[in-house]
Amino acid sequence: MSVKPPDYIANFDSATAMLRATASYLHGRDFPALGLSPLLKPFAARANLLPRPLRRQLYIFSGWNESLKPNKIDDVDAEEMARWAVSEYPDRSYPAMAIGSSSGAAVHLYAAMGIPWLPQTMLVPVRQAVDPDKPKDALAVGKGIGRRLLANNPDLQLHHMHDANQDRLMVRKMTYFRVKRRRLGEAYRRFIERCLPPGGTLFVMDCRSNWRTTRVGDRHVFQHGAIGGATEEEFHEGSPRVRALLDRVDAPVREWDEPEPDTTSPEAEWGYEPALDEDLAELAERRRYKVRRIVFDEADSLSPLVADLYRWWYRQRGIPGDRLLIESFVVMEPWWALRTGSVPFWMTFNMRPDLQAVHRYLDRSEPYEHIHLMLFNHGADAVGLPEPGEWRSILRRARTEGTFIGADPPEFPMDYAQFSRYHTEVQKLPGRYPMPQPLGFDELDAFLDQAGEYEGVQVTDGLREAA
Repeated sequence: MSVKPPDYIANFDSATAMLRATASYLHGRDFPALGLSPLLKPFAARANLLPRPLRRQLYIFSGWNESLKPNKIDDVDAEEMARWAVSEYPDRSYPAMAIGSSSGAAVHLYAAMGIPWLPQTMLVPVRQAVDPDKPKDALAVGKGIGRRLLANNPDLQLHHMHDANQDRLMVRKMTYFRVKRRRLGEAYRRFIERCLPPGGTLFVMDCRSNWRTTRVGDRHVFQHGAIGGATEEEFHEGSPRVRALLDRVDAPVREWDEPEPDTTSPEAEWGYEPALDEDLAELAERRRYKVRRIVFDEADSLSPLVADLYRWWYRQRGIPGDRLLIESFVVMEPWWALRTGSVPFWMTFNMRPDLQAVHRYLDRSEPYEHIHLMLFNHGADAVGLPEPGEWRSILRRARTEGTFIGADPPEFPMDYAQFSRYHTEVQKLPGRYPMPQPLGFDELDAFLDQAGEYEGVQVTDGLREAA
């Protein structure tokens, strides 16, 4: 039975949305409006009627409204978060489960196999005003409340992430506290033991993405920057692109004066913290679980593999596999991808590296007859943001038809009405196919044997680290 999510968990975060998308699929449901209340759909549909400055303020308010007041930081409870997470899933037996890093591509793997995923990382946004272009100030305001959060939650480590590029609208009103589980905890352990029989398989999702950070304290680091359009070096050292951005937004600086990085840590949103392995090893040995570790360099490294897996699986089932559905960040639809026989390809975000990743995939793939694209809109004129025409270059690669799904391209990246439209329009894709029985281990292994190696991805048996 689902329980009410804690007020301090962000709805707009990758882990929360991907958990809900996976759980919705296992309940036999689709994933409309990012899994949020249907009551928000009419408001989102009318968002584009507002002038752009007002739209920007509305977007900021939507995030601020979900944030936690600093004097409520003692409410954050790792076990409460875990109890909510497991309550989202049907309480039944599964042949396998996954735990660890977030990845939208992996959501489609879980849907195909009919298994749940437990996130290691979640986002707790804290309500406080900070100049996005002053990361040292951001670190200073996060120190005290960070110590309190960790004192109350010994199973967590804190990654305070400050991204003045693509998250610059949000960080001016809130502090991004991403917390990673170092221990399984009671709620996760009980769910696994109850729903994964002895001899079942535990997938450890191990994203090796990392970032240079500043050590704040025990189990506490500060990360300036994040995966997206700007490179890690640009956050740390500046660049002409960074100076141009700061000039466009009339910032008082032309480069970011950051705290000096002194360590390297798992990337705040996507990286896997290996301290969790100790509890997983104990549980696997005691319950005789098989363990398969899926190691991937970046969150989207799994996207080509999962897309090819779906195409192969469709053809095994007599489905054409010639329709590509490209998703962005939390704009995804695992149920409708399978219902329409669409091959899913997930992009981490909506930036130029994501655009390039799709082109690389298409360069090496058999052409698709139909290509459909859904974009996440974050409102920021950020370093590395493609122009609408660059996204159209992907659609032109379809042999028969290339379309946006629910998008008004000239409004990108402030096309907030798309959050209500994409779900309606994806249902209009032609073709309906029976929902499949879960993909079996034999089928998965047959595909992996035939497909060979994928760049940035390794699948190993056991908890040992991949070479």
